[in-house]
Amino acid sequence: MTMVPAYDKQITVLLVIDPYNDFISEGGKVWDRLKAVAEANGCVPHMVQVLNAARKAGLRVLYAPHRRYRPGDYESWKYIAPIQKAAWSRKAFEYGTWGGEFRSEFAPQPGEIVVNEHWGSSGFANTDLDLQLKKHGIHRLIV
Repeated sequence: MTMVPAYDKQITVLLVIDPYNDFISEGGKVWDRLKAVAEANGCVPHMVQVLNAARKAGLRVLYAPHRRYRPGDYESWKYIAPIQKAAWSRKAFEYGTWGGEFRSEFAPQPGEIVVNEHWGSSGFANTDLDLQLKKHGIHRLIV
């Protein structure tokens, strides 16, 4: 019998990062780059299992979404990171489109927290993620 680890619900949170259709759904703008590895490892089904288990266990769930493309993003930036340039050029996670929506299985439920969108590769930089963790007394992250 597999033992399930016990987590203190008061200080533990599941952090869901960028569950956009463009990332993890067939037809998404970035999916073709990730598909082989994601499917070989059962990435999306395992992510759904973890999310459902966390909810069932009563763990708090936080979402750290990437900035969704909007016209004008990065146009006046003097320095742009390669990952930002790539996302901008393909309009990844475009606001108001299917690709810029969370995959349906990952839709936040009442009481779950969606932090400010991050512009780079970090869910902490220029967001309220740190504030939300401190506000709720969170010391342990499940990512």
